[in-house]
Amino acid sequence: MIGIPLGLLTANAVEWVTHKYVLHDLGRNRNSFWCFHWHEHHRDVRMTDFHDPAYERSPWGWHAQGKEVAGLVAGAVVVTPMLPVAPFFVGTLYYCAWNYYRVHCKSHLDPEWAKAHLPWHYDHHMGPNPNANWCVTRPWFDHLMGTRGYFVPR
Repeated sequence: MIGIPLGLLTANAVEWVTHKYVLHDLGRNRNSFWCFHWHEHHRDVRMTDFHDPAYERSPWGWHAQGKEVAGLVAGAVVVTPMLPVAPFFVGTLYYCAWNYYRVHCKSHLDPEWAKAHLPWHYDHHMGPNPNANWCVTRPWFDHLMGTRGYFVPR
């Protein structure tokens, strides 16, 4: 059962690292596979007051949301070999991948919900510093790493 809290912590750490170093650092390069995050998602969200109309389409396609889902599925595939020895850990990581997409999608379809339930993510997009608030689902690693910023008045 220790796999559950370890899975939650691991998923949050991976979320922080991936968002900061992959989606932002690598994603700023227009030639990068990851450029969709910075050059599509962030651009669109800033222009539409946090709403991202791209989440209204199916995630099954080679566009920003499809690449997001592909990344989450790839992560799940990578940890699957550990399933026989760490079923609670792997199961928790599967849950976290699903939950990440669920809350990320919901937040950008319902900005008022995001302000109430994911204020750190709202701050990430709408605040003056997009280089803070890397976590989406829970701000644990932002607090731990000192990257939680409070920008947008509620």
